[in-house]
Amino acid sequence: MRTMQKTLLTLVTGAVLSVSAQAAVNYAGQPYAGVKVGQYSPDESGVDDAVSYGVYGGYKFTPEFGVEAEYLTTNDADAFEDEFEKNEYSADVYGLYATYDYAFPNTALYAKGRLGIAKNEIDADYTDKEDSSENDSSSFSDTGIAGGLGLGYNITPTASFEAMYNIYPQVDDVDVGGFSLGAHFKF
Repeated sequence: MRTMQKTLLTLVTGAVLSVSAQAAVNYAGQPYAGVKVGQYSPDESGVDDAVSYGVYGGYKFTPEFGVEAEYLTTNDADAFEDEFEKNEYSADVYGLYATYDYAFPNTALYAKGRLGIAKNEIDADYTDKEDSSENDSSSFSDTGIAGGLGLGYNITPTASFEAMYNIYPQVDDVDVGGFSLGAHFKF
């Protein structure tokens, strides 16, 4: 190689290494996206819990602070059933949260808290088993403060699992919470 090529190669290598070192000192942020599954639990007597599933994603501004958005939906769950009639419900949750992660020293384990705003929408279906003309559907929703607390584990630097307890806004004076297990990948 000629001297000019060696010099240029050395300068490019040095520039790349210095940018990498600066990125390690100055956290540039990290986006992530994942899926979750869990349990949606209205605090109402006789109402079954529903299976919930959804997607979430976020951006970490620092290793501790970030923002996160989620969409969660449920299967149809029984609210009441006898030989003459049946009530079922399903739910959708749309949320935007500020997040805080605390990494436990010398481990891959971290604690996560999130607080924000969410829309909790419940669709209810009434079925009259003897007279289908009496069947009815209705929808109830509310937007309010929501949050969650949980633990996470970094499997690799780019993949994590999280288990969380979530609190969603009340709908029609019914408190709603639930557990979720999520997995996400960092970009």
